[in-house]
Amino acid sequence: MAIYFRCFISLATFENWYNPKERQTYYGALNLFRQEFSLSPYQTGNGESTVDFVKKLQAQNPEARILLIWDGASYHRGQEMKNFLAQQNQELLSKKWKITCYRFAPYAPQENPVEAIWLQLKTLLRRFYRFGKSFKIVKRLFQLLVDLKLFNLPNLKNYEAFSQFI
Repeated sequence: MAIYFRCFISLATFENWYNPKERQTYYGALNLFRQEFSLSPYQTGNGESTVDFVKKLQAQNPEARILLIWDGASYHRGQEMKNFLAQQNQELLSKKWKITCYRFAPYAPQENPVEAIWLQLKTLLRRFYRFGKSFKIVKRLFQLLVDLKLFNLPNLKNYEAFSQFI
């Protein structure tokens, strides 16, 4: 089984104050067992992007059953995601579902270890702000920070609800 904590971030606020219409949304997921962080850029956070990102997680774990633990964003519960889950889990007992989703408590980002990764990445990005002459450079810098793994994975034992899996 692959257990992912999923979250998305929209990169726009402090980096491109000169053009607030430029934005980039990233979906990120942390594999609890492999301690791997996956990141994918999208134009917006919506049902279509969410389904596409979950398909990418499936491709990384073709034989694994996936447990997604995420926030209560409306597109996590939307019709596109419901249709996708129904198609993936059709006629299977709930114990055998290919993809199972659980939600964090509302307004509880401190429960999500992906939020700790976002915080580190945004802090690093702010430190290199002077190099971000354009939003295109800011996006490349963000991707570089992720690719070089210039962040520390959170100590999952600090997340009481998930320490039982470690």
